[in-house]
Amino acid sequence: MESSSVPSTRHKIGDSHERFVILDIALALLIITPAVVTYWRVTWMLFDTYLLPEYRTLSTVTSLCIGFFGVTIFTVVQYKLKTFVNSWRNSFSYYLVTRCYTALFGLACVNSWRGIWDGMNLLTGTSLPAVFTSVFLSIGILVVMGTLRNIIAPPVATLSDHYHGYFEVPTLFRKGGRSNTGYSCLYVLDSFFSVCIIGTLVVVVWRGVWAIMDKYLYPEQEQMSAWLSLVIGYSVVLVAFSLQYWVKNLVRRIKGIKRIIVVDIYLLFSFFGAVNVWRGIWNMLDVYFLPEAQVTSYWISHIACFIILVALNSSNSILVRGVYMDGEGDGTQCVDFPCYYVRLLVQKRKRKKNNVVEKEDKEMIQVKGNLEEEEEIEQSVMGKLLTNSVIKENGDIKANKNGENIKTIVQYDNNIV
Repeated sequence: MESSSVPSTRHKIGDSHERFVILDIALALLIITPAVVTYWRVTWMLFDTYLLPEYRTLSTVTSLCIGFFGVTIFTVVQYKLKTFVNSWRNSFSYYLVTRCYTALFGLACVNSWRGIWDGMNLLTGTSLPAVFTSVFLSIGILVVMGTLRNIIAPPVATLSDHYHGYFEVPTLFRKGGRSNTGYSCLYVLDSFFSVCIIGTLVVVVWRGVWAIMDKYLYPEQEQMSAWLSLVIGYSVVLVAFSLQYWVKNLVRRIKGIKRIIVVDIYLLFSFFGAVNVWRGIWNMLDVYFLPEAQVTSYWISHIACFIILVALNSSNSILVRGVYMDGEGDGTQCVDFPCYYVRLLVQKRKRKKNNVVEKEDKEMIQVKGNLEEEEEIEQSVMGKLLTNSVIKENGDIKANKNGENIKTIVQYDNNIV
């Protein structure tokens, strides 16, 4: 469930100051994640309310079609969008189009998950044997395909609305290139497979673990279950963040299958925390947030959360897009949770400061060069004036105008008065 790829951002940020890392984690845990979960929950409920609510099967199939078609289209046209929209950079049109893109993509993602989730409920039910089987089978397939990384989500993976990679949606087989038009048959098939197969496996894993928690974590006490899920989720996520330093050192030293095993175990641990955070916030909203005015609360929350995420420059965190490979990336990127916000702001500020200093240095060098050039010209002119002049003072000083040796003839008046 990781959002857009940020390898270039990771390279640039590196290991920043500890206080910035802590601020990023706090922001992801306390503000961005609750806003993302609330957006997903209320958008899901709005489709439950308005999308053929009396025909459950038809509503599920409709959501599935909307989701698969929408996400696949956004994946296929990513290069065209990048080329076309990025030409408007630094304009209001660019800002408006990109945020509309995020809003529409978000609706497609929610429909995709809703269709798969409800479809699994209709086909297999929520019995424990069926749930456990679907979870372990899906995890096994993702591990074998090297795509388990895609199950992570906020708070362990958030994304800023950064200019670079805004429309990027990696596919499983990487058939599309940056210079590709994005319309080859292989690329369309790659996009469809990435969305429909890998995406479905990820949803099945999430649904299964969520259903297991529903069965075992105080199923008869909704409030207690929500609170416990929240405590478990945030505790696991905090432990996962605190372990990053040691996991990175371990991953840096090992290679091959051992590296993949360590990465997958760490991702599963972090994923368990993320699922519980989502379940806790989701159920808390069901219990406490305007329970008697549900439709009104859905609309208020949907609009407010999207505005908050846009204002925080983190609206892309609501998207589920792209396929990422386990162990992919240089060094320790495969276990580096993309939670950059404060560090991006600091980096941007430093870049602007450096650009100003460089500009001032260039201006000073140019001014100094102009002054030196003017001084050289002045000296040259004065030299020519001196060499071309003839001065007579109690005698004659004659200069050769062609730059030859100067002969001086001095005549003294020997007459004594």
